[in-house]
Amino acid sequence: MVETLLLFAAAIALAWPLGHYLAAVLRGAPMRSDPLFAWIERPIYALLGTRPQMGMGWRGYATAFLLSNGVLLLLVWAIFMTQAWLPLNPNDAPNMTWDLALHTTVSFLTNTNQQHYAGQAQLSYLAQMTGIVGLQVVTPVMALGVVAATLRGLFGGRQAMAGQAGATPSSGDADTVDVGNYWADVVRGCVRVMLPLALVLSALLTAQGVPATLQGGPTATPVEASAEFKEQKIPLGPVAPMVAIKQLGSNGGGWYGPNSAVPLENPTPLSNFLETLAILLVPVSVVFMIGPFTGRRRFGAMVFGTMLLMSAASTSLALWSEGHSGTASDLALMEGKEVRLGADASALWATVTTQVNNGSVNAMLDSTAPLTGMVSMVNMLINGIWGGIGCGLQQFLVYLLLAVFLAGLMTGRTPELFGRKIEGPEVKLLAVIVLLQPIVLLGLTATALAVPGLAGNSNPGFHAISQVFYEYTSAFANNGSGFEGLGDATPWWNLSCVLALALGRFPGLVLPLAIAAMLAAKRRAPEGAGSLQIETPTFVLTLIGIVIILTLLQFMPVLVLGPVADHLQLNALLAR
Repeated sequence: MVETLLLFAAAIALAWPLGHYLAAVLRGAPMRSDPLFAWIERPIYALLGTRPQMGMGWRGYATAFLLSNGVLLLLVWAIFMTQAWLPLNPNDAPNMTWDLALHTTVSFLTNTNQQHYAGQAQLSYLAQMTGIVGLQVVTPVMALGVVAATLRGLFGGRQAMAGQAGATPSSGDADTVDVGNYWADVVRGCVRVMLPLALVLSALLTAQGVPATLQGGPTATPVEASAEFKEQKIPLGPVAPMVAIKQLGSNGGGWYGPNSAVPLENPTPLSNFLETLAILLVPVSVVFMIGPFTGRRRFGAMVFGTMLLMSAASTSLALWSEGHSGTASDLALMEGKEVRLGADASALWATVTTQVNNGSVNAMLDSTAPLTGMVSMVNMLINGIWGGIGCGLQQFLVYLLLAVFLAGLMTGRTPELFGRKIEGPEVKLLAVIVLLQPIVLLGLTATALAVPGLAGNSNPGFHAISQVFYEYTSAFANNGSGFEGLGDATPWWNLSCVLALALGRFPGLVLPLAIAAMLAAKRRAPEGAGSLQIETPTFVLTLIGIVIILTLLQFMPVLVLGPVADHLQLNALLAR
C-alpha cells in the first residue's frame, strides 16, 4: 500500500501545478514562456494558414479535427505499407499487409495503440519514430483541444470566458459560439506541454537503462546453441523516447510486444514507478485544469473528488483480488508476472492503465485473477474514472449531463446545467453516445464467438468470453491493452477492431462538443435556491450511481458469463 499511496500522492502533487499551466496554455493568454516557444509555433501557423486568435464555431472545430485525422490516416497508413523500402530499417522489417497497416494506423490515430503486431520485429525505426511516436504526440493533444472547446461551450464560449464564466453569447445560434481555434490548441499543446514532458521523462528513463539508439541491436550466442538456433539478435532502437510519450500521452502499446514487462523497456523499480506515475500525470492535470480554465473551482473540485473516489475503489479491489488467488488460498498470483516487480506492482499498473486510456502493461493481463480482469473491463466500460487526455473528461461530462437530467426529473425540477436547460435535442445526442457502446461491443463479441474459428481463442469456456469481450472493450474505450491469447493478426480482428476504434473515439469527442455549443446558445437563467446544486457530495453519489447503473444494466450478463463465472470456476478447482 505504501507504493500505491506514494504513487497517487506524487501524481496529485505534480498534477496541481501542471493543471494550472495547461489552463494558461489553452487560454492562449500571454505567458512568460512565449519567447521560448513562439519561434517554433509561428512557422507552423503560417504553414497551416491560420491565426491563433481566429475563433471557430463547433462545426468548424469538429471539421478541422476530423480533417486532420483523415490526412494523418492516409500518410501513416502509407508509411506502414512501404516501410521495407524506406530508410532506417536495420532489422529488415517487412511491409505490413493493408489490413494490419490500417488497424495499426487507426489504433494509434485514435490514441488507442492496440497492437496486433510485435514492434521490435514488424516495424522499422522510421515507422516507429514517425508513424507511431508522431501520432502518440499529436493525438492526445487533439482530444485535449476538443475537451477545452467543450468547456468553452459549456461556459458560454471563449469570449464569454474571457469576461465572466457563464455569460451568454449575443446570438441564439449554436454555430456562432466561439469554442476556440483547433489548430492553436493542438500546436500549443504539442509544443508547450507534451514534447517538453516527453523530453524530461525520456532522459530519466535513459538514465535507468532504457535504450535510446539508432543502431541495430547486437548479436548474442545462446548458452545452449544448436544448428537451428546459432545466434540471437537483441532488438534495440530509440526505445526511451517512445516509452516516455506512450506513458505521458495515455497512449500505451510498447516498443516490444510484451510492453513494459520487458526489462529493456522497464529495467528497474524506479523506472517502473516513473512509468506508472506518467500514466496518471497528464489526465489528473486535465482535471486540475478545469477550475482555473473555467473559473468554477468548486466544479473542478467536484470532478476531481468523483474521479478519485472511483479510482480508489477500483484500485483497492484490484490489489485485493490479485493478492489472493481465491477463497482456497491466500497466495499471490505470480503466473504471468515479472518477479522483479511482483503481484502488487502488476495489479497497480493494471488498474491504473485501464482507469486511464493508456493500455500499456508490465504483466500479462490474461494471467491476472478473473476479478482483476473484471476490474480492468469495468474501468474501460466506464471510461471516465480518469480517462485518456481530454476524452476521459469528455466522457465524464456525458455522465454529468445524464445525471443532471435524471436528477432534475426525479426532484420535479427542469433539468438545468449552469442555468441552461437540458432539453430533447441534447438528450437524444446523449442517448446516441450511451447506446452506441453496448451495440458495438455486444454485437461484435457475439459475432466473434458465434462463428467457429473466428475468434482464435487460446482458452475455452468462460475465459474465452472474457478474452473476446476485453479486446473489443479495449478498442472502443481507446485503451489498447489486451488479454492476448487471441489470434488477432487476421483480417477479421483487424477490420472489426478498426470499426470499434473509430466508433469509440470520434462520436464520443464530437457529440459532447455539439451538446455544449447547443447549451451555450441558450439563454442563461440565474441560479437560485431552486437550482440543482451539482457541486455537493449528494450529487457526487448520484453521479456515481448513474455510472454504476449504466455499466451494470448494459454489461452485467457478459460480465457474469465471463470473469465472474471464471472466478467461481477457479475457486472450485482450488477447493479440490
